[in-house]
Parts: sequence; structure tokens; C-alpha cells
Amino acid sequence: MDQYSLDIVSGIILVAVGILAGFLNVAAGGGSLLTLPMMIFMGLPPNVANATNRVAILWQNVFAIRKFRKSGLVDGKYSLYLGLAAVPGAVLGALLAVDIKGELFAKLLSIVMIMVGITILKGKSGLAIKKVQSGSGSTNWLALLSFFLIGIYGGFIHAGVGFIIILVLELLGHKSMASINSIKVMVAFIYTLSVVLVFALGDVIHWGYGLTLAIGTSVGGYLGSYFSIKKEDKWIKRLLFVTIVGLSIKLWFYH
Repeated sequence: MDQYSLDIVSGIILVAVGILAGFLNVAAGGGSLLTLPMMIFMGLPPNVANATNRVAILWQNVFAIRKFRKSGLVDGKYSLYLGLAAVPGAVLGALLAVDIKGELFAKLLSIVMIMVGITILKGKSGLAIKKVQSGSGSTNWLALLSFFLIGIYGGFIHAGVGFIIILVLELLGHKSMASINSIKVMVAFIYTLSVVLVFALGDVIHWGYGLTLAIGTSVGGYLGSYFSIKKEDKWIKRLLFVTIVGLSIKLWFYH
């Protein structure tokens, strides 16, 4: 990884983008839709950028969890339950991502970004969905299956996974956005531990980029946890749309 050096200016930019991404990841979701293309444009191969991004996500969630715990919002047992359900899927997704060709990954990421951007623009679907009662047997099985599948996606690319987790938790009957966000960061932290291990063993993490980005995402994650406790997140999702679409178009044609 020594050939992909990080100069001071790029490092400062990476920290700044990390602060914004960490804030978005915790308060709503979609921060990786900024950090992944940024590292690719800085010269990292797409699969290396994807792996490196997880180091920052891991540290971001450490600081976010700390803030949520101080506010008494962390449901440790339930979050552990869902996080462990995601781990096998996350390992599978990470193994698929280790050796993926750079151009293919860039194209997939571009498509994901457009899809997430449309979801952000539309907001909630407005469909009348009957929520299952928490604590029922059907809910337990639905939660396990849902988070196993979320783990596969999160392990493979992660970008936009926060929105998916929010949607699933809402369908499972959770109403408080602050509570949902606290569960989200706990789940992401648990399965990202396994993903970082897979990528580290595959030698596809650039630790210089990852730890630099982690400085920014850790600050942003702490700020995002504070914000999500105090306010709603609707306006944040809409602000992301134009940036995501612009980056995805550039990424599609990037070589």
C-alpha cells in the first residue's frame, strides 16, 4: 500500500470529509456515499477504498455509542442480538468484496448511490405497512433474517446501509429516531469488527488513509449522535441528494 501516499493537503481534506460523513452516518445515513468516491478520486483502488472506509466507520461508531450511552438510549442486549445476526452475512459480503475488480465495484457503487439518492428524495414510501408487534416469535425470526441480509450488503459495500437499517427497524415497530439510531450504530459496530478482520487478513486496507479518515468520522459521529438525540433528520437527507447524484455520475465515468 506504500504506493498510495497521502500528502498533508489530501489528509486535511479527508478529515473534513470524514467529519461530514461521520455526522451523516449517525444522524441519518449515507456518509460512505461521500467517503468512498473521495478516496477513489484520491487514487485508491475501489476495493482498497471500500476496505479502508471500514476502519473509519468502526471508530466513528465507538464515539457515537459513547454519546448514546451517556444519554441512556442504548439497548445493549437487543443491539447485540441484531448485530450478531448480521455478522455471518457481513463476513460473506466482505469475502466477496476483497477481490472484486475495481471498475466493476465503481460501477456498482455508482448505481447504489443513485438508488439511495432517489430514496432520499422520495422520503418514506407512504405505504400502509402493518407493523409486527415487538417480542413476538415472527418478529424475532424476521429481525434475524433481515439483519443477516443487511450484513451481506454492509459487508460488501456498506454505502447507504444506514437507511436500510432505519427502514427495517421502523417496520419492526420502533418509533423513536434517536433509539433507532442508537441501535443502528451498535449493529454497525458489531458487524464492522468482523469485516475489518476479513479485509485486514486480505491485506486490502490502507491504514494511513483509514486512520486519517477515522479522525474525522469519530468527531462527526459524536456530533451526529448529539444531533440525532435533539432533532429530526429529514432535512439532512434532502441536502445529500444533489451531492450524491453528482459524485455517482463522476464515479461511473471514472477510470
